[in-house]
Amino acid sequence: MSNDHLVQMKVTGLTIDPFTSMPIIILKDMEEKSALPIWIGLIEASAIATELEHIKLTRPMTHDLLRNILNSVGIKVERVVVHDLSDNTFFARVEMDLNGKKIEMDARPSDAIAIALRVKSPIFVARKVMEKSRKIDLTKEGTDEQSRKQKWTEILENLSPEDFGKYKM
Repeated sequence: MSNDHLVQMKVTGLTIDPFTSMPIIILKDMEEKSALPIWIGLIEASAIATELEHIKLTRPMTHDLLRNILNSVGIKVERVVVHDLSDNTFFARVEMDLNGKKIEMDARPSDAIAIALRVKSPIFVARKVMEKSRKIDLTKEGTDEQSRKQKWTEILENLSPEDFGKYKM
């Protein structure tokens, strides 16, 4: 996928879906003009939160172990790309380099982002994913879909770094 079809994003924090109580990671473009929420599991939220909050654990967790393995064998994570959205499920890949050999691995976005944060690699989202995400049914429950979408639009447009705080597990 060419770079013109991708938008570089950054993690601006974690929040909780007020409708489902599930963790959501918020990605924003580099100018902070558009946001992309991705619903993730509690374990992945914990892995991302520890990195965002610079919490050093005494023993390596799974994503730390993976970073250590990649480093020890000389694999460089060049970037992660959230490349598709289908049936309300996001799809990502981790793009790596081993001595000039390009390697791509399928990954859940939460795992790809947790790794990207640890190795300081850029995060990209395909423009088509940004477009599809604007049409996603944000809560999958209730009857007033338009008011839910309006509520989420308001929430996402008004997010600031102060809204996130520490994510407690």
